Amino acid sequence: MVATYGGRVGFVVENFGQSKLAERFGIRRYPAIFVDDVLIAKPYDFGFFGEGEKAGRYNPWLAAESHEKFKKDLKRMIDLILAGKKEDVVRERESNESPQEVLSLPSFEIKDLAGDALTPDQLRGRIVLVEFWATWCPPCHSTLERLGGLEQSYVDKLAILAIAVESPEDKVRELAGNLSRGIHWVIATPELGRAFGDVTAVPTMFLFDRDGKIAGLWFGAPSDLEEQVANKLVELTGNH
Repeated sequence: MVATYGGRVGFVVENFGQSKLAERFGIRRYPAIFVDDVLIAKPYDFGFFGEGEKAGRYNPWLAAESHEKFKKDLKRMIDLILAGKKEDVVRERESNESPQEVLSLPSFEIKDLAGDALTPDQLRGRIVLVEFWATWCPPCHSTLERLGGLEQSYVDKLAILAIAVESPEDKVRELAGNLSRGIHWVIATPELGRAFGDVTAVPTMFLFDRDGKIAGLWFGAPSDLEEQVANKLVELTGNH
């Protein structure tokens, strides 16, 4: 799309966690799209999973129709800003609300692939690590491999839930069979996604302390993710 503007528009990609624009707007998820310094698409706009097809302007994102709608809206916003109508874009975008931030382990009642029931009460007293992932997400596979090592290092202190979204159960079982059996493998439902504030991208990882309070939140698969999580676990457990 940028190429169609004959040099009047440029395209810049910023790493999540290193974007001054994202920091300025309080964006703690991804993806986020800016034109100049105007936030024109928030993570929630892409809906992704938790709220189902009724939420998020571009949900379901995997559908071609959603891609076309996004491109059409993006072109309209660029055209308005090029025409000197940035204030119109700002007013329109400021009317969009984001989901509430998750501050504690939410209430849920689920069964993992082994058939074991799971509730927050059953996890009480343990640190809880929750990763939302998908079989079609290559970076998710690497983060899941790291989780297996963490589970073995913190037996009885750490509970790990690997929650698969928009993924065939047979593929989830296949991958789970090749990784740590100590992880609780779960097929997500829209209700479960909503409980965690709606998941807009994978991998997304939540860490809750023994009291169920949020202790860490990571998006994507940065190279130092394992180190960040390990450091946080040392802090929470006192293990060195």
